Amino acid sequence: MSRLPRSTAEAQGLSAAALDAFVGALDAGGPEIQTVMLVRHGHVVLEEAWTPYRLDDRHLLFSVSKSFTSTAIGLAVDAGLLSLDDAVVSFFDADVLPETISDNLAAMKVRHLLTMTTGHDEDTVAALSRDRRMVKTFLGLEVQHEPGTVFVYNSGATYMLSAILQKLTGESLLDYLKPRLFEPLGMSEAIWQVSKEGIVVGGWGLSLSTESLAVFGQLLLQHGEWDGQQLVPAEWFEAATSKQVPNDNQENPDWQQGYGYQFWRGRHNTYRCDGAFGQFILVFPEYDAALVTTAATGDMQAILDTVWDHLLPALEGKEVPEVSRPSVVELAPPSGPAPAGGDGTTYQFAADNPAGLTAVRLDADGTGTFSFRDLGDDGPHDVVCGPGGWRETSAPGAIDDAGAQTGARVVTSAYGDGDAFVATLRWVDTPFAATLTCRVADGAMTVDGKLNVSFGPLDFSLISEAMSQS
Repeated sequence: MSRLPRSTAEAQGLSAAALDAFVGALDAGGPEIQTVMLVRHGHVVLEEAWTPYRLDDRHLLFSVSKSFTSTAIGLAVDAGLLSLDDAVVSFFDADVLPETISDNLAAMKVRHLLTMTTGHDEDTVAALSRDRRMVKTFLGLEVQHEPGTVFVYNSGATYMLSAILQKLTGESLLDYLKPRLFEPLGMSEAIWQVSKEGIVVGGWGLSLSTESLAVFGQLLLQHGEWDGQQLVPAEWFEAATSKQVPNDNQENPDWQQGYGYQFWRGRHNTYRCDGAFGQFILVFPEYDAALVTTAATGDMQAILDTVWDHLLPALEGKEVPEVSRPSVVELAPPSGPAPAGGDGTTYQFAADNPAGLTAVRLDADGTGTFSFRDLGDDGPHDVVCGPGGWRETSAPGAIDDAGAQTGARVVTSAYGDGDAFVATLRWVDTPFAATLTCRVADGAMTVDGKLNVSFGPLDFSLISEAMSQS
């Protein structure tokens, strides 16, 4: 059931032709767009999903999660559980605090976590990921600068906000937000990654649908009010989305406009929730509009530039550059001849490789079965790739709040390139896709892999270690 009413563009003061041109520009641009939704005056006037992606699927949001963590802190402040001037060390017991608390650590306050001005030289998340005791690790790191003096984007700071909330309430961040935000807004699909020490990670790991993101954008435009109920104090959203600290030490222009409480300021008097690879909730307060994108790109600025060049003029009532809108928006599977059939040999790989690939079998019918290590304890899971259009399957996905593993949609296709079997896999609840080029020679298989987006290397190569006849 839709939570936002639908409308024609013209009924909300926009040109349908201009929105078509915007979709055409997104489709023709370099960044891979997966879904888009535009809300104007509380109505959805544009919604598109590039097949095989869908608007109502969960999507991994990366740092868009931070804005939801900020909202939880705002609710806790309103409830009197904490204040922005509370010292970070005041929330934790001696077993996680360092023996000697430095002056800079002692001076670190909740507001410094919110504004990414903790005083660290670099993001602490890499250090936190090396130890399951992430809170203890954070508190034990050197704080090089006086808190409040230097902006350094710091996902570890957001993790600490989640840890503080859990310490205060005895509830996880997700459980705290459920009755206060997610349930009133109809976001029943929300799941959030939990760390090994049992804390919702806060700065990343939240999954929601495109429409849920649009609902949150509308909530921001309505200053925290929904269906006659003030879910979030208007004062909190006003402060959170305003420039609290300068961040002109960043490289790109839309990341130099100031930072609030886990929200970015942008050009043209906008602000946004912002996640890696092009996950955006972009809010235009002057035009009573919010744009959502889910995407897979390393060039997030290019998405924003397309918005400024093609959507902003439409909101301003100005002439929009003409771009043809395709009749169908899709991310088609790579095309090529059908792959040659294999002999059913299973080639095995060391499971600690970047792809988590444990085995590959190529069969006589031109299909390939790829086995990946599981997230849980149930052993590997298999994904079959074959020629033709997208083949949909399910694989173990994220862990939901009840501790159960969710089924992730995976679509696959394959073609032949000379002696190579080339498989494409898309995990459609994330931005991630992989191309695996498999060749057999001298009794071994080599798999050359390419990822569309990644926090690490985009390319890798694997050689099978052993094989057995199926």
